[in-house]
Amino acid sequence: MKIKVLASGSKGNCSIVLCEKTNLIIDMGISYLTLKRSLEENSLSFSNFSGVLITHCHKDHIKGLSSLVKHTNIPVYIPKEMYESLKEFVPYQNCIFLEEKDMINDVKVELIHTSHDAPSSVGFIIEYNEKSLVYVTDTGYINRKYLSKMIGKDIYVIESNHDEIMLMDGPYPRFLKERVISDKGHLSNNTTARYLKKIIGPNTKKIILAHLSETNNTKEKALEAIQKQNFPKEISISVANQYEESEMIEI
Repeated sequence: MKIKVLASGSKGNCSIVLCEKTNLIIDMGISYLTLKRSLEENSLSFSNFSGVLITHCHKDHIKGLSSLVKHTNIPVYIPKEMYESLKEFVPYQNCIFLEEKDMINDVKVELIHTSHDAPSSVGFIIEYNEKSLVYVTDTGYINRKYLSKMIGKDIYVIESNHDEIMLMDGPYPRFLKERVISDKGHLSNNTTARYLKKIIGPNTKKIILAHLSETNNTKEKALEAIQKQNFPKEISISVANQYEESEMIEI
């Protein structure tokens, strides 16, 4: 299993997961041409991909989806309840509705229901060949039921959106600050660090902190919150970027 984060942040989100015969795109918050160019630079094409998984309907996760479907006719994997919020972007016939636990070819996908101000928002646990990936962004908190499902995975791509002090002292209007810190908003650095402390295991090799706010966070503050938890030195920790692709990570 390999993962590469192509873009992560409030201006656009997109990642690719490669599992030999079954490759998946997660979110399409960048342009079709940007993704096409990125795939070509990694010696890939859209014909190599089995589908695109969508976490929720906000613009920074779907703004390139309509163009992607138009150009490639690629299947879009979503919970059935999400379709109403996506129907203007994706024809019904292009959608494949995910069950709570499902298979995309030989890859297992399990839904993590997130708490966000978007209809039927989700994250994913992706498993292939005894390797596992958790992908969770855009949530105000993680329900205990789903947190228990996330224990002991190989890779975590997880939101670390804001530093609480920067947010509350920053330029956002009050209503927006309240939205971000609410149960339907975004995870703070400290909350994410505490969650990770509970769920990492002996198999955990990589943590990617994602969806950092450009206004209310810094890479240094996100990493500092993690370092306070004294994670094992064997675990590699990095921060996904809005404008630069991550390395290709293989487990």
